[in-house]
Amino acid sequence: MQLSPIARILGILVAFFSLTLIPPLLVSLWYKDGETVTFTAAFLVTLFSGILLWWPMRNFKSELRVRDGFLVVVLFWVVLGLFGALPFYWAQSVDISLSGSAFESFSGLTTTGGTVITGLDTLPHALLYYRAQLQFLGGMGIIVLAVAIMPMLGIGGMQLFKAETPGPVKDSKLTPRIAGTAKTLWKIYVGLNFACALLYWMAGMSLFDAICHAFATISTGGLSTHDASLGYFNNVKIELIADLFMFLGAVNFTLHFIAVRSFAKGEFPNNIPYLKDPEFRTFISILASVITISTLILMYYNSYPNGLIALHEATFHVISIVTSTGFGIDNFQEWPSIVPLLIFISTFSGGCAGSTGGGMKVMRILLLFKQGWREIRRLVHPNGVFVIKMGDMPVPDKVIEAVWGFFATFILVFVIMMLLLIADGLDPISAFSAVTACINNVGPGLNEVAANYQGVSELGQWVLLLAMLMGRLEIFPLLVIITPAFWRK
Repeated sequence: MQLSPIARILGILVAFFSLTLIPPLLVSLWYKDGETVTFTAAFLVTLFSGILLWWPMRNFKSELRVRDGFLVVVLFWVVLGLFGALPFYWAQSVDISLSGSAFESFSGLTTTGGTVITGLDTLPHALLYYRAQLQFLGGMGIIVLAVAIMPMLGIGGMQLFKAETPGPVKDSKLTPRIAGTAKTLWKIYVGLNFACALLYWMAGMSLFDAICHAFATISTGGLSTHDASLGYFNNVKIELIADLFMFLGAVNFTLHFIAVRSFAKGEFPNNIPYLKDPEFRTFISILASVITISTLILMYYNSYPNGLIALHEATFHVISIVTSTGFGIDNFQEWPSIVPLLIFISTFSGGCAGSTGGGMKVMRILLLFKQGWREIRRLVHPNGVFVIKMGDMPVPDKVIEAVWGFFATFILVFVIMMLLLIADGLDPISAFSAVTACINNVGPGLNEVAANYQGVSELGQWVLLLAMLMGRLEIFPLLVIITPAFWRK
C-alpha cells in the first residue's frame, strides 16, 4: 500500500473541494443572509487541511495501483462528506447536531436527497444553494471531475475512474484517455443542467430556484428549496420538465454521448442508439409497467377526479422515486398502500449503469433475470448449452458471478441495517423504507421518514449515512478495504 502518494492525492482533492465553498459564500454575500462567516470559515479550514495533508507528501509521485484507487475513493468520500458537513454544523440559522450535519452532507453528495432540516422556505439562500451544489458535485462523482485535471498534476487517474464509475462494467472508455472521458461526461452533464435550469426558469421558477432544482434533477438528488418540494410551484409545465430530466439523468451517460455524436454526424433518425440498448429498453419497460399499474389502482380507488390526473400523478412519482430523485408534488403515502410499496420495491432496480441514478442498476436486474431464466432452461434441458447475451454480445460467466455476488451482498447489508434501525426503535415499515431510500439513494421514505429524518436517532442517522455511502459506491469498495487481504503486501 502506497500511503504517501495516497495522502498526497487526498490532500489535493480536499484542497480542490474547498474551492466549491466559494460559490455559496458569494451567494451569502449577494443575499446578505448572515452565513458569510460560516462559509468563509469552512473554506479556510478545508483549504488549509488539504494543504497540510499534501505539503509533506508533495514530492511522492507514483502510479496508483487498483487497491490504491479504491482506498483513495473511499477515503475521499468519507473525508469530503465530513468537511462538507461543516457549513451545516456551523450555520447560524439552523441548529443541527454533528450526526445531522454529516447526514445532510452525505445525503447531498451521494444524491440521496433525504434531509433532517425543516423550514426550507425560510432557510438562508446560501445554505439552500449549498445543498443543491452538493448534489451537482455528487451527481457524476467529484472523483471524475478530479480525474479530468489530474494529468496536469502528474497523477494517474484510471484506477480512480474504475473504482468510482457506477455500474457492473468498469472498463469501457468513451475516449482513449481517461481525462478525455471525464471531460466528455462532464460536458454532457453540465449541458443537461443548463438546459434543465433554462426550461425551469421559462416555466415560471425564479432563476435561483431554477438553478437549484436543475442541480437536484439531473443529479437525481431531489433536495428542493421548499418543504413542499416541486408541489410548491403547483405548475404542470415544471412537473413535465422534471419528468423528462429526471429520466435523462437516470439513463447511461455513455448513451447520451453516443447519441450526441450520432446527431452530429447526421445519422438521426435512422440511427437512434437508445433503442438499440437492451438496458435502456428494460428501463423503459419497468417505468411503463409501474406507471400503468399505479394509474389503474389510483383510478380504481378514485384517488383523483379523473384518469388523466391519476396518470400525471403516477407518472411523476414513479419516475421521481424509481430514478432515485425523490421529488414530490403530492403526498403519495396517502395513496392505496399497495402503490407506495410497489414504487419503493421498484427503486431496487434504480437507474441505468453509468447514470446518476441509484439502486442496483437496471443492467444487474436484467442479468439476474436472464440468469434465472437460464437456470430454468437448464432444468428442462440438462445437456443444453445456454449463453447469456446483452444485445448481440455474450456475457462472460465471471460477470454473472459478480452480479450474483453483488446482489447477495446488497441484500445481506440491507437486512442488517434494517434490523439495526428496528432495534433502535423505528417501526418495521419506517425502517424498511428508510434503508431502501438511503441505500438506493432515493431520499424520502414512508411513515416516520416520509417528510424528513428528524425523528431518527443519532445512531440511526449514522447507520443511514453508511447506507447512503455504500449505495453511492455500490458496496464493494467499502467492503474491500475492511478485508485483511486488502492490507497484505
